[in-house]
Amino acid sequence: MADLTLFNSLTRSLEAFAPIHPGEARVYSCGPTVYNYQHVGNMRAYVFADTLGRALSFKGYKLTHVVNITDVGHLTSDADAGDDKMEKAAASLGKSAWDIARHYQEAFEADLARLNVRKLAHPRATEYVEAMIEWAKAIEAKHCYRLDGGLYFDVSTVPEYGRLARASTDEGESRIDSVEGKRHAADFAIWRATPPGESRQMEWDSPWGRGAPGWHIECSVMSAELLGHPFDIHTGGIDHREIHHPNEIAQNQAHACGPDTGARIWMHNNFLVDRRGKMSKSTGEFLTLQSLVDRGYHPLAYRLMCLQAHYRSELEFTWEGLGAALVRLKRMVMAVEKLKADMAVSKQPEGSFPLSEQELALFDDAISADLATPEVLTALEGVLSNKKMPAAKRIQLVRIADDLLGLNLLELTRGDLRIDPADAPIAQDEIDRLIARRKQARAEKDFAASDAIRDELAAKGVEVMDGDALGWEWKL
Repeated sequence: MADLTLFNSLTRSLEAFAPIHPGEARVYSCGPTVYNYQHVGNMRAYVFADTLGRALSFKGYKLTHVVNITDVGHLTSDADAGDDKMEKAAASLGKSAWDIARHYQEAFEADLARLNVRKLAHPRATEYVEAMIEWAKAIEAKHCYRLDGGLYFDVSTVPEYGRLARASTDEGESRIDSVEGKRHAADFAIWRATPPGESRQMEWDSPWGRGAPGWHIECSVMSAELLGHPFDIHTGGIDHREIHHPNEIAQNQAHACGPDTGARIWMHNNFLVDRRGKMSKSTGEFLTLQSLVDRGYHPLAYRLMCLQAHYRSELEFTWEGLGAALVRLKRMVMAVEKLKADMAVSKQPEGSFPLSEQELALFDDAISADLATPEVLTALEGVLSNKKMPAAKRIQLVRIADDLLGLNLLELTRGDLRIDPADAPIAQDEIDRLIARRKQARAEKDFAASDAIRDELAAKGVEVMDGDALGWEWKL
């Protein structure tokens, strides 16, 4: 097998993966703040993290992968002033912050399942508040100072603050609101005290007053508690590279009293963008995975759309692009269905033909080159179209490729990929009934009846696709 090389945002270079603990890979991925549904841009980060985990498993490592749930501490921006996202959502919806967190965590986990992201434990930040307080107490004397608003971290106390972002001024600091009394613009809250006369639904006693932890401290504490410091890989969206992850590193260095950045490799996926710019919840209008399903697109078409681009490249979202990904997925599903039928005829079970190193390298070389999923897809399609290779061997290679890609190709059917849009004027069962009648009419050369049925379907938004190369017969 080829060496697995990954792009380390900290060094801005490709590095061979060398686990800290032999035979193990320990990965921490920044999870969602569960105050709302996740938009599809958010979900790109978890398709990427899942692909990384699959690659590490493929390479034979025992994987421990943590995706945390932020249910406290994350403010409505990267500022150190303003409302906690959970408290704000609870107030606007008239529910408890705990109920809000539970509901949106369940929705997030359901979306992960629909995207065939492998199941992981999702520890909540509120389960680690006492550990966060102890961590803050340990670093306070050398690295923090108190203000009326709580406990703040002095970024000048650690070497090379902002090295990950490669910017300790301008863009990064411009996203941080000024708080009276802060020593430096980039200093950030470790603990946010509840203002006098106010109360929060989520608050705890601490040496700095009753209040709640800042956002950044949770990931330092949870990664240390669950993976140990140092660990192998930390992932997140590229927006975390500018403020959140540099602040994590600063806390980690402070707690270790040395250069330990927490993770050895820091990896970031790029943005999903649409024509209006980076996809964000801040406008109040954003696409969820359910939005795509309501338009008739299978969730795995979105996963494929993500895999078609390298994780470090910006990916533009368009409905045309999603439609093209769905067609590509249909072609692969149909090719696998045919392979299964060919295997049944030949009676040669999977594994009948040993795989050569060259055949395994079709996928290994691509995934080893910083998770080059577009090349894995191309190699997979080459296998599917290779009629000289026995069906049993091709199925075996498909299984290996799909273990990396997570498209569920050996389980999906044509019927699974046909989803009624939420506003469809006609149900699939009715369409299938009319299509069957039309086939019968055509077989009997009753072309008037055939045309009448075609017109009836067209009036209800159904396009009959005679001669379609994929054999899908109709579309809405």
